[in-house]
Amino acid sequence: MKLIKLDAIDSTNEFLKGLSSNQILENFTVVTAESQTKGKGQMGSVWDSEPSKNLIMSVLVKDFIPNINQIFDVNIAVSVSIIQVLERLNIPELSIKWPNDIMSYNKKVGGILIENSIKSDGSINSIAGLGLNINQMNFENLPKASSLALICNTTFDKEEILLKIVEKLEQNIQSWNQNSDSFWNEYTNKLFKIGIPMPFEDQNQQNFMGIIQGVSPIGKLEILLEDDSISEFDIKEIQMLY
Repeated sequence: MKLIKLDAIDSTNEFLKGLSSNQILENFTVVTAESQTKGKGQMGSVWDSEPSKNLIMSVLVKDFIPNINQIFDVNIAVSVSIIQVLERLNIPELSIKWPNDIMSYNKKVGGILIENSIKSDGSINSIAGLGLNINQMNFENLPKASSLALICNTTFDKEEILLKIVEKLEQNIQSWNQNSDSFWNEYTNKLFKIGIPMPFEDQNQQNFMGIIQGVSPIGKLEILLEDDSISEFDIKEIQMLY
Protein backbone atom coordinates (compact mmCIF):
# COMPACT_ATOMS: atom_id res chain seq x y z
CA MET A 1 0.00 0.00 0.00
CA LYS A 2 1.34 3.41 -0.99
CA LEU A 3 0.33 6.18 1.45
CA ILE A 4 0.45 9.84 0.39
CA LYS A 5 0.03 12.26 3.29
CA LEU A 6 -1.01 15.86 2.66
CA ASP A 7 -1.49 18.75 5.04
CA ALA A 8 -4.32 20.51 3.23
CA ILE A 9 -5.99 19.83 -0.11
CA ASP A 10 -9.18 20.81 -1.89
CA SER A 11 -10.35 17.18 -2.13
CA THR A 12 -8.49 13.90 -1.64
CA ASN A 13 -10.73 12.29 -4.26
CA GLU A 14 -9.85 14.97 -6.82
CA PHE A 15 -6.15 14.74 -5.97
CA LEU A 16 -6.12 10.95 -6.35
CA LYS A 17 -8.14 11.14 -9.59
CA GLY A 18 -5.62 13.56 -11.05
CA LEU A 19 -2.70 11.45 -9.91
CA SER A 20 -4.15 8.24 -11.35
CA SER A 21 -4.84 9.86 -14.72
CA ASN A 22 -1.21 10.99 -15.06
CA GLN A 23 0.66 7.92 -13.84
CA ILE A 24 0.21 4.25 -13.10
CA LEU A 25 -0.52 3.82 -9.41
CA GLU A 26 -0.43 0.60 -7.42
CA ASN A 27 -3.73 -0.80 -6.27
CA PHE A 28 -4.95 0.55 -2.90
CA THR A 29 -2.88 3.72 -3.14
CA VAL A 30 -4.17 6.02 -0.38
CA VAL A 31 -4.24 9.81 -0.12
CA THR A 32 -4.95 11.33 3.28
CA ALA A 33 -5.13 14.95 4.42
CA GLU A 34 -5.36 16.83 7.70
CA SER A 35 -7.95 19.14 6.15
CA GLN A 36 -9.70 19.64 2.84
CA THR A 37 -11.35 22.78 1.54
CA LYS A 38 -13.78 21.21 -0.92
CA GLY A 39 -14.75 17.91 0.62
CA LYS A 40 -17.62 16.28 -1.25
CA GLY A 41 -20.52 14.09 -0.25
CA GLN A 42 -23.14 12.31 -2.33
CA MET A 43 -24.61 14.20 -5.30
CA GLY A 44 -22.60 17.36 -4.75
CA SER A 45 -23.27 17.86 -1.05
CA VAL A 46 -20.45 19.25 1.10
CA TRP A 47 -18.43 17.32 3.69
CA ASP A 48 -17.15 19.60 6.48
CA SER A 49 -14.47 18.46 8.88
CA GLU A 50 -12.53 20.15 11.67
CA PRO A 51 -8.81 20.18 10.69
CA SER A 52 -6.58 17.44 12.13
CA LYS A 53 -9.40 15.84 14.13
CA ASN A 54 -10.85 13.39 11.64
CA LEU A 55 -9.86 10.82 9.05
CA ILE A 56 -10.00 12.20 5.51
CA MET A 57 -8.84 9.69 2.93
CA SER A 58 -9.28 8.35 -0.56
CA VAL A 59 -8.21 4.93 -1.79
CA LEU A 60 -7.76 3.68 -5.35
CA VAL A 61 -9.42 0.34 -6.14
CA LYS A 62 -8.42 -1.25 -9.45
CA ASP A 63 -9.32 -4.49 -11.20
CA PHE A 64 -12.18 -5.32 -8.85
CA ILE A 65 -15.44 -5.20 -10.77
CA PRO A 66 -15.51 -6.68 -14.30
CA ASN A 67 -18.41 -4.61 -15.63
CA ILE A 68 -20.52 -1.56 -14.89
CA ASN A 69 -23.52 -3.68 -13.77
CA GLN A 70 -21.60 -4.64 -10.64
CA ILE A 71 -20.71 -1.07 -9.68
CA PHE A 72 -22.51 -1.24 -6.32
CA ASP A 73 -20.17 -4.05 -5.25
CA VAL A 74 -17.61 -1.30 -4.59
CA ASN A 75 -20.02 0.42 -2.18
CA ILE A 76 -20.66 -2.89 -0.43
CA ALA A 77 -16.97 -3.75 -0.10
CA VAL A 78 -15.97 -0.32 1.23
CA SER A 79 -18.82 0.21 3.69
CA VAL A 80 -18.71 -3.35 5.08
CA SER A 81 -14.93 -3.09 5.55
CA ILE A 82 -15.35 0.12 7.55
CA ILE A 83 -18.11 -1.39 9.69
CA GLN A 84 -15.97 -4.46 10.41
CA VAL A 85 -13.04 -2.30 11.56
CA LEU A 86 -15.24 -0.10 13.74
CA GLU A 87 -16.84 -3.16 15.30
CA ARG A 88 -13.38 -4.35 16.35
CA LEU A 89 -12.93 -0.96 18.02
CA ASN A 90 -16.18 -1.55 19.95
CA ILE A 91 -18.04 1.37 18.40
CA PRO A 92 -21.67 0.73 19.46
CA GLU A 93 -24.85 0.37 17.41
CA LEU A 94 -23.24 0.61 13.97
CA SER A 95 -25.29 0.71 10.80
CA ILE A 96 -25.15 1.89 7.19
CA LYS A 97 -27.64 4.55 6.15
CA TRP A 98 -28.17 3.82 2.48
CA PRO A 99 -26.20 4.16 0.42
CA ASN A 100 -22.99 5.18 2.18
CA ASP A 101 -23.37 6.89 5.55
CA ILE A 102 -21.81 5.24 8.58
CA MET A 103 -24.03 5.56 11.65
CA SER A 104 -23.63 4.94 15.37
CA TYR A 105 -27.00 4.97 17.10
CA ASN A 106 -28.91 7.71 15.19
CA LYS A 107 -25.81 9.81 14.54
CA LYS A 108 -23.75 10.05 11.36
CA VAL A 109 -20.07 9.43 12.06
CA GLY A 110 -18.87 8.89 8.51
CA GLY A 111 -19.64 9.37 4.86
CA ILE A 112 -18.35 7.61 1.75
CA LEU A 113 -18.14 8.98 -1.78
CA ILE A 114 -17.24 6.52 -4.54
CA GLU A 115 -16.36 7.77 -8.02
CA ASN A 116 -15.83 5.32 -10.88
CA SER A 117 -14.14 5.73 -14.24
CA ILE A 118 -14.06 3.38 -17.22
CA LYS A 119 -10.69 3.16 -18.94
CA SER A 120 -10.19 2.83 -22.69
CA ASP A 121 -9.53 -0.90 -22.30
CA GLY A 122 -12.88 -1.33 -20.51
CA SER A 123 -11.41 -1.74 -17.04
CA ILE A 124 -13.01 0.17 -14.18
CA ASN A 125 -11.11 2.17 -11.59
CA SER A 126 -12.84 3.31 -8.41
CA ILE A 127 -11.80 6.01 -5.99
CA ALA A 128 -13.42 5.60 -2.59
CA GLY A 129 -13.35 8.71 -0.43
CA LEU A 130 -14.06 8.46 3.29
CA GLY A 131 -14.67 11.16 5.85
CA LEU A 132 -14.79 9.60 9.32
CA ASN A 133 -15.41 11.77 12.38
CA ILE A 134 -12.91 10.51 14.91
CA ASN A 135 -11.76 13.05 17.50
CA GLN A 136 -13.91 16.09 16.71
CA MET A 137 -15.96 17.15 19.73
CA ASN A 138 -17.99 20.10 18.43
CA PHE A 139 -20.79 19.64 15.91
CA GLU A 140 -22.57 22.97 16.24
CA ASN A 141 -25.42 23.25 13.72
CA LEU A 142 -24.99 19.56 12.85
CA PRO A 143 -27.50 17.86 15.18
CA LYS A 144 -27.36 14.51 13.36
CA ALA A 145 -23.55 14.23 13.40
CA SER A 146 -21.19 12.80 15.99
CA SER A 147 -17.73 11.25 16.30
CA LEU A 148 -16.13 8.11 17.67
CA ALA A 149 -14.59 10.16 20.49
CA LEU A 150 -17.92 11.67 21.55
CA ILE A 151 -19.72 8.35 21.42
CA CYS A 152 -17.02 6.35 23.22
CA ASN A 153 -15.64 9.11 25.46
CA THR A 154 -12.05 8.43 24.40
CA THR A 155 -9.59 9.53 21.72
CA PHE A 156 -8.53 7.35 18.80
CA ASP A 157 -5.44 7.00 16.60
CA LYS A 158 -6.47 8.19 13.12
CA GLU A 159 -3.63 6.54 11.26
CA GLU A 160 -4.17 3.20 12.97
CA ILE A 161 -7.81 3.26 11.86
CA LEU A 162 -6.80 4.23 8.32
CA LEU A 163 -4.36 1.32 8.04
CA LYS A 164 -6.89 -1.14 9.47
CA ILE A 165 -9.58 0.00 7.01
CA VAL A 166 -7.33 -0.32 3.95
CA GLU A 167 -6.04 -3.70 5.15
CA LYS A 168 -9.59 -4.98 5.68
CA LEU A 169 -10.74 -3.61 2.31
CA GLU A 170 -7.88 -5.36 0.55
CA GLN A 171 -8.66 -8.63 2.33
CA ASN A 172 -12.37 -8.43 1.50
CA ILE A 173 -11.78 -7.62 -2.15
CA GLN A 174 -9.32 -10.50 -2.48
CA SER A 175 -11.94 -12.89 -1.11
CA TRP A 176 -14.89 -11.26 -2.90
CA ASN A 177 -15.51 -13.94 -5.52
CA GLN A 178 -15.87 -16.62 -2.84
CA ASN A 179 -17.88 -14.48 -0.40
CA SER A 180 -19.84 -11.88 -2.38
CA ASP A 181 -23.22 -13.15 -1.13
CA SER A 182 -22.12 -12.93 2.50
CA PHE A 183 -20.84 -9.37 2.00
CA TRP A 184 -24.16 -8.35 0.43
CA ASN A 185 -26.02 -10.00 3.31
CA GLU A 186 -23.84 -8.21 5.84
CA TYR A 187 -24.53 -4.87 4.14
CA THR A 188 -28.26 -5.55 4.04
CA ASN A 189 -28.39 -6.65 7.69
CA LYS A 190 -26.55 -3.48 8.71
CA LEU A 191 -28.93 -1.12 6.88
CA PHE A 192 -30.11 1.72 9.10
CA LYS A 193 -33.77 1.21 10.12
CA ILE A 194 -34.24 -1.91 7.99
CA GLY A 195 -37.58 -3.62 8.67
CA ILE A 196 -38.92 -0.67 10.68
CA PRO A 197 -41.86 1.48 9.48
CA MET A 198 -40.37 4.90 8.73
CA PRO A 199 -41.54 8.18 7.18
CA PHE A 200 -39.90 9.21 3.91
CA GLU A 201 -40.04 12.22 1.60
CA ASP A 202 -39.86 11.82 -2.18
CA GLN A 203 -38.35 14.24 -4.69
CA ASN A 204 -41.71 16.04 -4.95
CA GLN A 205 -41.66 16.76 -1.21
CA GLN A 206 -44.47 14.27 -0.65
CA ASN A 207 -44.32 12.30 2.61
CA PHE A 208 -45.14 8.60 2.81
CA MET A 209 -44.59 5.61 5.09
CA GLY A 210 -42.49 2.63 4.08
CA ILE A 211 -40.32 -0.21 5.34
CA ILE A 212 -36.80 -0.74 4.00
CA GLN A 213 -36.44 -4.27 2.62
CA GLY A 214 -32.95 -4.17 1.16
CA VAL A 215 -31.00 -2.99 -1.86
CA SER A 216 -31.37 -4.05 -5.50
CA PRO A 217 -28.43 -5.57 -7.44
CA ILE A 218 -27.67 -2.13 -8.90
CA GLY A 219 -27.87 -0.39 -5.55
CA LYS A 220 -31.39 1.06 -5.44
CA LEU A 221 -33.19 1.15 -2.09
CA GLU A 222 -36.12 -1.29 -1.93
CA ILE A 223 -39.04 -0.05 0.15
CA LEU A 224 -42.27 -1.85 1.01
CA LEU A 225 -45.13 0.65 0.62
CA GLU A 226 -48.49 0.76 2.39
CA ASP A 227 -50.21 -0.93 -0.57
CA ASP A 228 -47.84 -3.92 -0.14
CA SER A 229 -45.91 -3.10 -3.32
CA ILE A 230 -42.13 -2.73 -3.33
CA SER A 231 -40.65 0.30 -5.04
CA GLU A 232 -37.01 1.03 -5.82
CA PHE A 233 -35.47 4.45 -5.30
CA ASP A 234 -32.22 5.97 -6.48
CA ILE A 235 -29.98 8.43 -4.62
CA LYS A 236 -31.69 11.78 -4.03
CA GLU A 237 -35.09 10.40 -5.11
CA ILE A 238 -35.92 9.78 -1.48
CA GLN A 239 -35.04 11.03 1.98
CA MET A 240 -35.61 9.25 5.25
CA LEU A 241 -37.20 11.42 7.94
CA TYR A 242 -35.73 10.41 11.29
